[in-house]
Amino acid sequence: MPNRAPRVPVVLLLAVALVAAACSGPGAPDHPPSAQADPAVVQTATGAVRGVDPPGYRVFRGVPYAAPPVGPLRFAAPQPPPAWDDVRDAEQDGPRCIQAAGGDVEFGRQSDEDCLTLNVWAPAKPDKPVAVMVWFHGGSFVNGGGAMFDAHWLVERGDIAVVTVNYRLGALGFLAHPALGPPGQVGNYGLADQQAALRWVRDNIAAFGGDPARVTIAGESAGAMSVCDHLVAPGSQGLFHGAIIMSGPCTAQAALPDAQRISLDYAAAAGCPEVATASGCLRGLRVDQLREPVWYTRLGGARLSGPVTGSAALPVDPVAGAADGAAARVPVLIGTTRDEFTLFAALRYLSDGERFGPERYRPLLAEAFGARTDAVAERYPVDRYGDVALAYSAAVTDALFSCSTADLAEDLARRAPVYAYEFDDRAAPAPEPLTTLPFPVGASHSLDVRYLFDVGGAPDLSPAQQALSHQMIDFWTAFVRTGGPGKAWPALRPGAETGWMELRPDGNRVDSGFVRDHQCEFWRTDG
Repeated sequence: MPNRAPRVPVVLLLAVALVAAACSGPGAPDHPPSAQADPAVVQTATGAVRGVDPPGYRVFRGVPYAAPPVGPLRFAAPQPPPAWDDVRDAEQDGPRCIQAAGGDVEFGRQSDEDCLTLNVWAPAKPDKPVAVMVWFHGGSFVNGGGAMFDAHWLVERGDIAVVTVNYRLGALGFLAHPALGPPGQVGNYGLADQQAALRWVRDNIAAFGGDPARVTIAGESAGAMSVCDHLVAPGSQGLFHGAIIMSGPCTAQAALPDAQRISLDYAAAAGCPEVATASGCLRGLRVDQLREPVWYTRLGGARLSGPVTGSAALPVDPVAGAADGAAARVPVLIGTTRDEFTLFAALRYLSDGERFGPERYRPLLAEAFGARTDAVAERYPVDRYGDVALAYSAAVTDALFSCSTADLAEDLARRAPVYAYEFDDRAAPAPEPLTTLPFPVGASHSLDVRYLFDVGGAPDLSPAQQALSHQMIDFWTAFVRTGGPGKAWPALRPGAETGWMELRPDGNRVDSGFVRDHQCEFWRTDG
């Protein structure tokens, strides 16, 4: 591996590093707590926690929302956390969930199997309960963690509470080996963790000043795929009231038969080849033997782990569910970046040594599109884009991000308000590895996250970009509070395919060319 490759996961972690509650759920207080002498101490259903109370907001880190998923709870549904008697320190981040050392910026350090914690960002002194955004991080379901998303901008400017969540990743989160449970009930442990976090929010967020009747789930990349899954997952219904889907490749789901076949091969390679004994064998392995992800699907040339459809937890894939009217009927904010796939082309260049010479164009298209290679090559000629990497990225962006998002937005808009956007800052600040490329990444996958969260180590925004950041925070938090981003941003009209908000540092505008610009009519045909 090249010496600079370990820096690449920083980019994925910015993406990050490849989304009928009632005020009185179980254990929830019947009314908001009275003012406390120390605003940094909050009583939850399982014990008191002490966070930190800087000016303008409060933050509580590493709060357990489920029992440690170790021993017999490995590859099992999350269980309630044990209670504690003393005030628990909530000033430090909990460890990230186990992830492969080779794809982790910290080489596996600061990660642990005991990782089911969340972070709460709350206003300093709310005079009434505030709306809540629950954020699921991205990272291809194999990387990342909730702690990297500092939400104080959203809390201070937008007057909401934000909860960021760790959930099991890779094999520990999604292995679908048939020996691990009854038919149809294997895999999806990471998705079940997210549901457990949502139940924790329902039962505890009032103690932090949040309103459990106004919860919006949100995420980017794999986090957005998670949000799509929750829209159709039976166990998620009633736990949220709005959804934000940022750059979600929600078509990239694994079907249960394929996931089981791949999981059998994974277990055999890990030293557990016999189905009859695989359950005990897998639960008895050292956790380092399960760090490598189980890979289920590909997005262009990028690999994904993740939730499994056709299962009890996820009976239908979210795209089919939205088309059939089976998705939760809640307001949705959904969108993409203008140049989504340039990030993944960059990762191929930086970590895999891919050099995008002319001879590589058709093989890259064949890898992504198979039998449609000739038609795609004709539709996306290299000469038009000036570079093989950019032509390849444009084709995959349009097919797997932009047009699939447009179709999903159209289906959802038939039954609930949908607000669609495209982030189009072609000069968005990119982490250093992306500045060394022979091609520009433009408004690539993940770079919009920097405009909402204070992500450590990210390049500074220009004054115009800072203004765009403020506008985006205003749009996002208005949606969390009210179910809409504001009067300047109209809801999509089903069948019209217009009304996409362009987010640009030189001025936002409602645009009617999204479907045309991304050649969606071409991608909607089989030819």
